[in-house]
Amino acid sequence: MKIQKGDMVKVISGKDAGKEGKVLQAFPKKGTVLVEGVNVNKKHQKPQGQTMQGGVIDKSMPINVSNVALVVKKKSGRVGYKFDKNGKKYRILTQTGDEV
Repeated sequence: MKIQKGDMVKVISGKDAGKEGKVLQAFPKKGTVLVEGVNVNKKHQKPQGQTMQGGVIDKSMPINVSNVALVVKKKSGRVGYKFDKNGKKYRILTQTGDEV
């Protein structure tokens, strides 16, 4: 998966299209990412013990990785790979060639 934890991404489709956020967690086996402030759902939660309060909370849900694009220097697009002379692998933005 070409999107990793800590990357800035832009949502390109769905109800939150156009929003940008930071990837909090990536799930490569499922092909989804958890983006800060995107795809927020309401969850009714029971109180657990005496210290935790119950009620309706907002919870971020994972979004498919195909619905997000990487943002580098205020430009978004697809991610590719590039190798240097020593064989080290870098992620680049394919449209501009900028390194991530």
